[in-house]
Amino acid sequence: MAAEAVTTIDGWYALHDMRTIDWTSWKKASADERQEAINEFKSLLTKWEETEAAEKGSHVLYQVVGQKADLMFMFLRPTMNELTDLETAFNKSKFAEFLLPAYSYVSVIEMSQYSGTNSPEDPKVRERLYPILPKWEHMCFYPMNKRRSGNENWYALDFKERARLMYEHSKTGRQYAGVIKQFITGSIGFDDWEWGVTLFAHDALQLKKLVYQMRFDDVTALYGEFGEFFVGNRLTKDAIDTYLSV
Repeated sequence: MAAEAVTTIDGWYALHDMRTIDWTSWKKASADERQEAINEFKSLLTKWEETEAAEKGSHVLYQVVGQKADLMFMFLRPTMNELTDLETAFNKSKFAEFLLPAYSYVSVIEMSQYSGTNSPEDPKVRERLYPILPKWEHMCFYPMNKRRSGNENWYALDFKERARLMYEHSKTGRQYAGVIKQFITGSIGFDDWEWGVTLFAHDALQLKKLVYQMRFDDVTALYGEFGEFFVGNRLTKDAIDTYLSV
């Protein structure tokens, strides 16, 4: 007999977009070309801010630490088409001529109904499904799967057992309330992994502490598999000129 699937309630669509700057080409460009690219990029940021102010989406921009990328964006929009339009407009910009794709991830804000108590009409639930992303100092993103190997097959577990494991897992996360904000996005059918996890913190060390502590939860120890981790520091619009100066 097949295990019972959990239902989800879903919110805004999400795009994580990582780019590497071609610094050699950027430095070879004329001062006027660089300034044109910066001005257009900042205009796009202003447009995205207006969308966020109207509560029709959200975005953040972070400077990646390490060599996996230079810039990390996260966009939220009501439809997949709007994500495509946003990405296309960015790719057509002057600044994008100096960027190389590093990584991307497509998903949707998701809440699993293991408890069966979440209503899409509840204001607190709606806040989680259609969030304004926090502009905290540090951000971490990673994709993950639930293991399907031998006896450690998440999708063969009884529904009640999965619900118990997820409840125990959630208690670890609640210990970091107010210290870390977490967003879970579902990506089955959208991307190579099953979920994306996005964490925001004022203190970068708390990102490590939370992820480490969660490794000891049974749901992670037995069934968690993880992709690449990206971590970054917030890059504000006012800091872009300094960041891109040569």
